[in-house]
Amino acid sequence: MNKIDLLTGFIIGLLASLLGCFIFITFFTDYTFLGGIQLMKFEGKLGKIITLGSILDLVAFAILLKLNKEIMARGVILAVICLALLSLFI
Repeated sequence: MNKIDLLTGFIIGLLASLLGCFIFITFFTDYTFLGGIQLMKFEGKLGKIITLGSILDLVAFAILLKLNKEIMARGVILAVICLALLSLFI
């Protein structure tokens, strides 16, 4: 197993989730990204925002599988698992 590919997939998963959170907060709320993050953390909804942002990880996973990059796809799944654990403790 190539560890660089796994790390690349993990980073792709984190960035896709961050992009999903940014898109959700920017388009569906009246707040800026950082203001929305602070407000959601104050209200206790940050874990839900992280979970909604992880929807884009599904797209990244499908694209990586289509390109036959199975190890990178495993890294995306690892990122989703880490984000799920993070959202439980926030």
